[in-house]
Amino acid sequence: MSKLKAPSLSLNRYRSVWEMRDDGWIVLTDGMGRLMDMKPEHAAFEKQRASVAAALMLLAPIEGYWAFPGRHLFNDIIRWFEEGDYIRAHKAVRRINRMLSDKTYRHRPFNVDEAAEDIDIVKEEEAEREAQISQPYFEVLVVGDLTADEHNALRERIIRSRRKDDPFIYDVVVAPTFEDAMIATLFNFNLQATIIRHQFPFKSEYQLDFVRNMLGGLDAEHAERLPESERGILLGKHIHNLRPEMDLYLVTDVSAAEVGAKVGDVFKRVFFRDEDDTELYTSIHRGVGERFRTPFFNALKEYSRQPTGVFHALPISRAKSIMNSSWIQDMAQFYGMNVFMAETSATSGGLDSLLEPVGPLKLAQEYAARAFGAKKTFFATNGTSTANKIVVQAIVKPDDIVIVDRNCHKSHHYGMVLAGAHVAYLDSYPLNEYSMYGAVPIKELKRTLLHYKKAGTLDRVRMVLLTNCTFDGVVYNVERVMEECLAIKPDLVFLWDEAWFAFARFHPTYRHRTAMATAAMLKTKFKDPAYIKKYAAFTEKFTEADWNDEEKVLNTRLMPNPELARVRVYATHSTHKTLTSLRQGSMIHVWDQDFKDKTEEAFHEAYMTHTSTSPNYQILASLDVGRRQVELEGYELVQRQIDLAMTLRERVASHPLLRKYFSFLKVADMIPGEYRSSGVDAYFCAEKGWADMESAWIHDEFALDPSRLTLVIGATGIDGDTFKNAYLMNKYGIQINKTSRNSVLFMTNIGTTRSSVAYLIEVLVKIAQEIDERVEDMSHVEKRIHDKRVKSLTEDLPPLPDFSRFHPAFQHSTKQTALLQEKAEKKGQKVKDNKVVKADGKLIVTPDGNIRRPFFLSYDEENCEYFHFAELHAEIKKGRDVVSAMFVIPYPPGFPILVPGQVISQEIVSFMEALDVKEIHGYRPELGFRVFTEQALQTVIQPGE
Repeated sequence: MSKLKAPSLSLNRYRSVWEMRDDGWIVLTDGMGRLMDMKPEHAAFEKQRASVAAALMLLAPIEGYWAFPGRHLFNDIIRWFEEGDYIRAHKAVRRINRMLSDKTYRHRPFNVDEAAEDIDIVKEEEAEREAQISQPYFEVLVVGDLTADEHNALRERIIRSRRKDDPFIYDVVVAPTFEDAMIATLFNFNLQATIIRHQFPFKSEYQLDFVRNMLGGLDAEHAERLPESERGILLGKHIHNLRPEMDLYLVTDVSAAEVGAKVGDVFKRVFFRDEDDTELYTSIHRGVGERFRTPFFNALKEYSRQPTGVFHALPISRAKSIMNSSWIQDMAQFYGMNVFMAETSATSGGLDSLLEPVGPLKLAQEYAARAFGAKKTFFATNGTSTANKIVVQAIVKPDDIVIVDRNCHKSHHYGMVLAGAHVAYLDSYPLNEYSMYGAVPIKELKRTLLHYKKAGTLDRVRMVLLTNCTFDGVVYNVERVMEECLAIKPDLVFLWDEAWFAFARFHPTYRHRTAMATAAMLKTKFKDPAYIKKYAAFTEKFTEADWNDEEKVLNTRLMPNPELARVRVYATHSTHKTLTSLRQGSMIHVWDQDFKDKTEEAFHEAYMTHTSTSPNYQILASLDVGRRQVELEGYELVQRQIDLAMTLRERVASHPLLRKYFSFLKVADMIPGEYRSSGVDAYFCAEKGWADMESAWIHDEFALDPSRLTLVIGATGIDGDTFKNAYLMNKYGIQINKTSRNSVLFMTNIGTTRSSVAYLIEVLVKIAQEIDERVEDMSHVEKRIHDKRVKSLTEDLPPLPDFSRFHPAFQHSTKQTALLQEKAEKKGQKVKDNKVVKADGKLIVTPDGNIRRPFFLSYDEENCEYFHFAELHAEIKKGRDVVSAMFVIPYPPGFPILVPGQVISQEIVSFMEALDVKEIHGYRPELGFRVFTEQALQTVIQPGE
């Protein structure tokens, strides 16, 4: 066996150990079958034997990190192979490969002597599906330097302890060292609990660079010298950081009082070695059961089984109006009966109320808060558009200033209208060649806050609202954004729109760039004596005079005052978009230190305002079940989502024909170099292979979500909308969401499979072949037209316009002016047109405007008129401030080019003219743009008049 044992574990060409393992077993099964059919004297025998040995060497280092087949069974295969018992080795390999593929190993014992003809594969798979529902399977990691006999004895005790009425069934994996435990945690998605026991060394026999990176420069020699109890606690903390959903148990000889002060919240329970294992095994079941429990889904199922007479609303309840019909019974046939049996109303009793939950819905939301790392979580059945409006209304009062990414979802803009907020729009960095925006640089955020500070109105800045991640996959460094903003204004509230990022909580690479994880981390950080000391050193070096030097502030990594900074963070998730939930199922997550004192009542009022009194209970139940799924298998699903996205990148970059017409945008294409300190410019390229994605996600100001794949199609001469509808959807049945003029966006998700990725590659090849053939058959005239079209989509792209400005008529309010006047007088300044005028006569201009006033002003027809493009150009050229009376949102790019009260610039008009999209909300081709008349603007009351 030693001859086959690899000294180190290398993924080689594989980005994923799971993909390597799947392919490894396929190759091993095929190779072992070929070897079995050969005679030793065959010329190719030794070559084939070497090929099988290489496959065994590939798998040997990793099989010990799973319970099946496990290190001992895999060693038996190696032994049979070395002894020349190829028939037995082949039978075992083939059977293991099948059981791994259909997952029947979870409930069916392995038997190498079982004849193939005695196995009914279909019945096996059906039995496994039923068994996984009635008694789900998982694995437990045991950390300890056990001998083979001790390992076997442990497994036997586990098997003997099983009972038919156990809610779950589990097997064990033994990790002999600290590093092996970390590797198993990363590799084995079946793990749901870890038991740390016995003395164990630090280093694994397998050396993995990425494990070293995730240990964060941990001193191995120091860890080796730690006493057993402390080393176990240290390991527990690292495992918890990687996979916080896992239950951790510590088995120790140290007294309860001594160890209890050290374990904190990491371990679920501490046991002592001389205690009976029964309680430990029971605790494991109980811990997994807590995550498995779905209180509202269970209550809804129970309700559907009860005999109920409906003398209330909802004729569809219990399917009575359907089954008594002669015309619509096909509806029940299509949907099934359970969806109607579970249909009810909150006011009819029997189930909890979403507006005032006290029972299973309350528990379901508490479990969701636990899963997503929030202090509180609220379910929404009207989508994240409603969730966003709830948060904005709860936090923002009329005349409060909100700093907003202009490219955020339209629900935020409408939320500002409803709240009466003054909006300061931020511009993201543009990606003109792809007709899309990136994200807002931290310097832009800091500069805006500093301007309000100089204007004396920083106290009115209530909230920063950003999209994380953007539709196209640009992800903020959330920690840095919040830290540096809090250094300027310590009580800022943050709303992170994570509509497309709900899955991120369940993977260690993504997690630290999520709102909830960062909020919890900052709260702990600001209490840490090491940070307090570091902040004191920062204040000594960065003096009050430095705060008056804007460029120095912009170029310094600012630190918030730990005594003043308040962690007030909200996140909204479109659970239905990236996790398992019925359409419109969303969540609001809250991590706000001041929620009870400053926001709770307002939040509940806003929740009552926007939440339906007739919520869909099926949506709520699906949110409950979706939470269960990600707590138990979210890590596996998200990792596979990343792996499949990486596979897509590799296939397109490596295929000669696909490269001719298509390319996925690389990191460097989406994120300028100034925001990438890691230097990572692509996750994969054909010349260099795979890059260190983790490094980019740790260090860079912006990172690119690998599961978002923007395919540039300009070289085809086909625009994004046509490519989406005429080719992908209508011809091949492939659904996508977003396009730009010259790109289409693909997204892998937790439901994506390897076969669906293979199908997409196949379709792209067919489209490329079709285009290739069409171009070859073109006449000279047709070729010139085609080349002109390609040039239009790849070179002649209009620059994306920045936000222009609000018209002065909408940059003030009476209350705002009075507050400014009061503050200005104290400083020997004055106020003019809502701007502070310093003693030297210089204006401090703030960019915010009230979009509520123009929004409702446009309701009166006499205040508005319509202009076509030529008329707009003429009016702007005359020097008139032409002001938009409504939102104008072209799809794509899908963000407001104009908002009510915004001055229309020449750049905006030129951009709109160059767009060749068919769908523009707020623009009527027969009438033109709706704008305010000059008379309407003059009648808006000015301050002091």
